[in-house]
Amino acid sequence: MRALVTGAAKGIGAAVALRLAADEAELVLLDIDGDGLAEMVARIGADRCRAVQGSVADPAVCNQAAELAQAAFGGLDCVSHNAGIQRYGTALDTEISLWDEVMDVNLKAAFLIAQATLPMIRAAKGAYVFMASVQGLATQAGVAAYTTAKHGMIGLTKSIAVDFAAEGVRSNAVAPGSVDTPMLRDAVALADDPEAVMREIRAMHPIGRMARAEEIAEVVAFLASPKASFLTGEVIRVDGGLLSIIGGSPAHEA
Repeated sequence: MRALVTGAAKGIGAAVALRLAADEAELVLLDIDGDGLAEMVARIGADRCRAVQGSVADPAVCNQAAELAQAAFGGLDCVSHNAGIQRYGTALDTEISLWDEVMDVNLKAAFLIAQATLPMIRAAKGAYVFMASVQGLATQAGVAAYTTAKHGMIGLTKSIAVDFAAEGVRSNAVAPGSVDTPMLRDAVALADDPEAVMREIRAMHPIGRMARAEEIAEVVAFLASPKASFLTGEVIRVDGGLLSIIGGSPAHEA
């Protein structure tokens, strides 16, 4: 398999890269974090791995990654798009600059990476796996830009699935619940009592904990593989039961 993995320097993207590398995939890794990319290349091996440093919100960077995949490996069989940022605010108090930042990185980038790679994915009858979120299906309070972008990403996922199914392209999204990643821990660190927030996060998942990035990567690897050959236009929740529960517990008479 030849795969492009965005957001590959840490978190879910890094876990995906390592999981695909375990199956001996040839990889192009894309991230804005140059040091993190260098560490990943060292772990995986420069013989099977190439890196592009830059923002996924920049069309030139996306095109560079696609061109590198073509030059180094002759094309792509899969794109795993994981890059994203978390920002906070309501529709009333979100600054336009913050809104634009989130839309660029969390939604426009998915379109840019798809547009840059579709010729190769069509040629290979390959697969896209977009990293959405449970907040692409529901929402917490105070995340207007983030949840809007993730809802939009699911729309893009389905659009690609429908438009290119006849050419053998598959397009699916993964919607994780809370995952123990640097992005989540950075967000929790902003709270007055981070440990209390962590307890709340663990408790709101019926399974009683957050996901590990490696657990999400397993689902991505499945969706990218021929084992998922009849699966397209789907959103796979990997949320420990988070969206299956209704808050509150009605009392029952003995």
